[in-house]
Amino acid sequence: MIDKQLNSEVRELVTSMGLSGDPAAGRNLPVVDDPVVQLGMKLFFSKALGGDMDVACVSCHHPVLGGGDNLSLPVGVDAEIEDLLGPGRFHSMAGEHFDGGPTVPRNAPSTFNIGLWDQVLFHDGRVESLGKTPGVNGDDNRGIRTPDVRFGEADPKAGDNLTVAQARFPVTSPEEMKDFGLMAGTTNAEVRAFLAQRIGGYGTPPGGALLPNEWLFEFQTAFNAVGGSAEELITFENITKAIAAYEQSQVFVETPWKAYVQGDSSAISNSAKRGALVFFRSVDEGGADCASCHSGDFFTDEQFHVVAMPQIGRGKGDGVYGDEDFGRFRETGDEQDRYAFRTPTLLNTTATGPWGHAGAYTTLENAVRHHLNPQAALDGYDWTQLDATIQAANMLEKTQLAINTLLQNRAEGLPSLQDVDLNNQQFDDLMAFLATLTDPCIADRACIGQWIPDAGDTNPDGLRVEAIDENSNPL
Repeated sequence: MIDKQLNSEVRELVTSMGLSGDPAAGRNLPVVDDPVVQLGMKLFFSKALGGDMDVACVSCHHPVLGGGDNLSLPVGVDAEIEDLLGPGRFHSMAGEHFDGGPTVPRNAPSTFNIGLWDQVLFHDGRVESLGKTPGVNGDDNRGIRTPDVRFGEADPKAGDNLTVAQARFPVTSPEEMKDFGLMAGTTNAEVRAFLAQRIGGYGTPPGGALLPNEWLFEFQTAFNAVGGSAEELITFENITKAIAAYEQSQVFVETPWKAYVQGDSSAISNSAKRGALVFFRSVDEGGADCASCHSGDFFTDEQFHVVAMPQIGRGKGDGVYGDEDFGRFRETGDEQDRYAFRTPTLLNTTATGPWGHAGAYTTLENAVRHHLNPQAALDGYDWTQLDATIQAANMLEKTQLAINTLLQNRAEGLPSLQDVDLNNQQFDDLMAFLATLTDPCIADRACIGQWIPDAGDTNPDGLRVEAIDENSNPL
C-alpha cells in the first residue's frame, strides 16, 4: 500500500531537485542493431586488438559482469586461461612482472551508460572534456584532453567525444592490452598504427598477418562503403569510432526509480521511498547527504573527492614504496586532489561492483558503510572479502594516509565527506533505494545478450573471446 504522506515527501524532493528520472533524455546515442555498433561489438570481443593477441576489450568489460569484470582488480594480459573472465581469472606465472596478484592497479569501470558522462572518464579523469557542456559526452568542439598531451590541453587526435577518446588508451597499456612482447618498445601512436594494420591486413605489423581476416567486409558494411579499401576504412580512428558506438549503445536507465519519478508511485517500495529521503536529505535534515556528490539523474557530480577507499593492489607508483595511488593529483598536481577520485554514477550500482577505485569492497553494503564512517570502516575492514592473491601489504597504512587527508580537508573547511550515524532501519531503507537504480535488463540474459556475439554472428578473425566463468560455463 502506498503511504501518501511518504510519497508526497519524496515527490517534493524530486521536484525541488529538478529530477526527470532519465539521464539519457535528449542525447543522440546509437542503438545496438546499428551496423557500426555491430562492428564495434565484434572488435570489442576480438583478441586481435591485444598486443600479443591474448586479451580483448571484453576481457575486463563483459556485459554479463556489469560492464566490468566482477574482480576487485583486473587481470589483463598473460592470464592463465585467456577466455576465463571474472572470478578465477589469474595472472600466469609465466607472465611478465608476475608477483602472484592482479596486474592492473585500478578497478575496471563499467562501460554501462558511458555515453552519459560529460566531463571526465577514468577514475582520475585523465580523459577530460575541456568544455564540459552538458548532454554531449564531450562533443562540443572545445577539445578533449587525454594522457597523450599535457594537462589542460586539447588532444587533436582525441576523436569526437569522451567515449572515443578513452577507447584509444587500453590498447596502449602494457598491463591491460599492449603486453610486453610483440609491441614492446613502441609508442602509443605506433601501437595504434600497428593494430590498424593488423586488422586491415596491410603494412608490416608485429606478429604478421591475421589468418583468417574478413574484417574489410565488416568495415565496408558498417561504414556503407562497399568499394572502400582496407587502408581507407580500417584506420585506428574508425576502430575506435566503432568500439565507442558499441559502448555508447549500452544505455541501461530503465530503472524502477525512473518509473517512479515519471509518475508510477507503485514502482518502488515504501522502504525505498524512505531510503530516498535518507539519500537526498542533508545530515541536518536527518539524511546522509549522498546527493551532495551523487547528484542529478545520473547520480554523479563528475567531480573528485577524497573518500579514502582502501588502497589495495600494485598501486600507481606513488608514495614511499611506489604502491600508493594519488588519484586526481597525478593529473593536476594540486595537493587538494591527493587521494581524490571521480564520483561514480550509482545507476546499476548493485551490479557493477566491486566498489572503490581499487575494488576493495566486494559488497555494496560495505562500500556504503565506508562512506558513513571511513575510519570505522578501515578499523573493521573484513579481509576475507579479498581474493588471497591480491596485493594488500601496507593497506592499513596507505589507506590511513588518505583518511588523514580527508580529516585535514574537513578541518580546513573544504567540502568533504562527513561521518553519518544511521540506525539499522535507515541503512536498510537506503540500500532498498539504491536497488531501485538498477535496470532489470542487465540481469536478464535474453536482454543483455543483445550486446554479446552469438553463434550466428560472424567471427572475422577467429580470435573472438568465447567467455566462460570459473566453472567453464559460458557467460
